[in-house]
Amino acid sequence: MVLSMLLTEDTTEMADETMRQISKEVDKVSDSAANMIDWVKDQIPHIVTYVIMIALALLFFFVGKKLIKFLVKLLRRSFTRTNMDEGVQRFLLSIINIALHIILVIIIAGFLGLETTSLAALIGSAGLAIGLSLQGSLSNFAGGVLILILKPFIIGDYIVAEGTEGIVNHIDIFYTRLLTADNKLVVIPNGKLSNAVITNVTNEPVRRVDLTVGIEYAQDFDRVKRIMSEIAQKDEMVLRDKPVEIYIDSFASSSVTIGFRVWTEKDNYWTVKWNMQETIKKEFDKNNIAIPFDQLDVNVHSDIVNINNLN
Repeated sequence: MVLSMLLTEDTTEMADETMRQISKEVDKVSDSAANMIDWVKDQIPHIVTYVIMIALALLFFFVGKKLIKFLVKLLRRSFTRTNMDEGVQRFLLSIINIALHIILVIIIAGFLGLETTSLAALIGSAGLAIGLSLQGSLSNFAGGVLILILKPFIIGDYIVAEGTEGIVNHIDIFYTRLLTADNKLVVIPNGKLSNAVITNVTNEPVRRVDLTVGIEYAQDFDRVKRIMSEIAQKDEMVLRDKPVEIYIDSFASSSVTIGFRVWTEKDNYWTVKWNMQETIKKEFDKNNIAIPFDQLDVNVHSDIVNINNLN
C-alpha cells in the first residue's frame, strides 16, 4: 500500500512537471506571436508606404513612356518641317528615345530610394562590356554616324561602291541597303562603306551622256557631225541650255572614233543613252555611213605547176 502511494505521488509530480513545461512553451509561443503581431503592426505603415511608392513609380513609368512617345513624335514633325534627311532623322530619334528611357529609369530608381550613382556606374560598366564584345558592330556604328553626318549620299541616290551599285533604299545605324537595277537587295556594312570610294551618280540634277561610235576613214566627218547634231536636236529630253559636243576621240586601226556628248536630267539618263544609240544606228544605215568592225580577209593563191618529164 505504501508502494502504491509512492507511485501515485511520483506520477503526480511528473504530470505536474510536464504541465509546467507545456505552459512555459505555450507562453513562449504566445510571446513570439505577440511580438510578431506587434512587429507587423509596426511595419504596416512602412509596407503601405512602399506599396504606394511602387504604385506611383509604375504610374510615373507609364506616364513617362507616353510623354517620351509624344516628344519623339513632336521632334519627328519638327525634323520633317526642316527637310532633314530621313536617315539622320531615324538616327537622332533612336538616340533620343534610348537616352530618354535611360533617364526615366534613373529618375524612378531615385524615387524608390535606390542609389542612382551606383545605377549609372552599372549602366556604364554594362555599356563598356557590350562595346568590347561588339567591336565590329561599333565600327559599323561609327561608320553609320559618319555617313549620316557627312551625307555622301542620301536615300534615293544611285551610288557605286564596294563592287556593287544601286539605289539607296535605307540607311541604318549599322548597315546601308541598296536596290540594284534588277531589284536585288544588297546590304553593305557601314564600317566598310565609310572607308570606301563612293561614286554618287545622281547627286547632281543633270548628267552628261557620253557615247563613242566608229566610222570608216573614208567617211566625211563634217557630214557625220551634221547628222549627229540633228539627232541631238530632235531628242526632246536633251537639254538645250547645255552644249552638244561632237569630236574625233581617237584614231583606231580600222576606224575613226567619234565622241558624242549631250546633257539630260538625271532621271532621263538611261532613256536618252539607249535612244541615242538606236537612232545613230538607224540614221547611219539610212545615210550609208558604215560602222566598221574587226574582220580578217584571207586570200589563198594556188599555183598550178606542170612538171614535164625532163630527159
